[in-house]
Amino acid sequence: MSARVRVAVVGAGGRMGRTICEAVAADPDLDLVAAVDPEHAGEPGTGGVALSSDLDAIVESGADVAIDFTVAPAARTTIPWLADHGVHAVVGTTGFDQDDLDAFRAAFTTSNCLMAANFAIGAVLMMRFAELAAPFFETAEVIELHHDAKRDAPSGTALATIGRMAAASDQWAVDPTENEVVAGARGGKAAGGIPVHSVRLRGVVAHQEVLLGTAGQTLTIRHDSYDRTSFMPGVLMAAKQVGSLPERFTTGLDSLLGL
Repeated sequence: MSARVRVAVVGAGGRMGRTICEAVAADPDLDLVAAVDPEHAGEPGTGGVALSSDLDAIVESGADVAIDFTVAPAARTTIPWLADHGVHAVVGTTGFDQDDLDAFRAAFTTSNCLMAANFAIGAVLMMRFAELAAPFFETAEVIELHHDAKRDAPSGTALATIGRMAAASDQWAVDPTENEVVAGARGGKAAGGIPVHSVRLRGVVAHQEVLLGTAGQTLTIRHDSYDRTSFMPGVLMAAKQVGSLPERFTTGLDSLLGL
């Protein structure tokens, strides 16, 4: 029988972090060995591990993998630190630019990092379906809806979706709007000029619609996460497999799902 994977969670005091701790602690193939969150240090941790203020707790616990679902400014420090200490990283934090990604990719030389915009398996499939559909349509727009505590807009999932659609087709029609009565009404223009619209509402978690149109027909691809538990199967899968990935730096869950 293979050894259980020892897992540390960074940002363990937040709602997502606590959900991840619960999921890791309940998985028979994983051991929750450290929980780090400077804002909640000393508090009782979910999953039976007290919250620590210091990243050193990850190394001291002997963690194989650290899971980071925090915010970009903090993760820009945490992710290279994990690379320097030879700890595998599973990252769900978004809001990074290309320079960040290039730096992360260069940092991992002895351990692996898997970074994904979305860990809900349904959302991964939504992105793949949108990529497959893109060459058959001339117009597209993306609407993403998130809770009102989300700090970045558009979401990483929306940008990843549009990036894949734009890579699959460069035949997107020009926006015909000539008079934008309210600035921003047509959303922001992402890759390929595809408009993206961000909604922030209390009562929602994470939702996205991809709208595609061509002569005489439209296609709508929608995914809804009603609870943070929707991300846990993907997070746990990544924690178990990140150490055996063939590349030091991997983006997305596609390779784990065979897509």
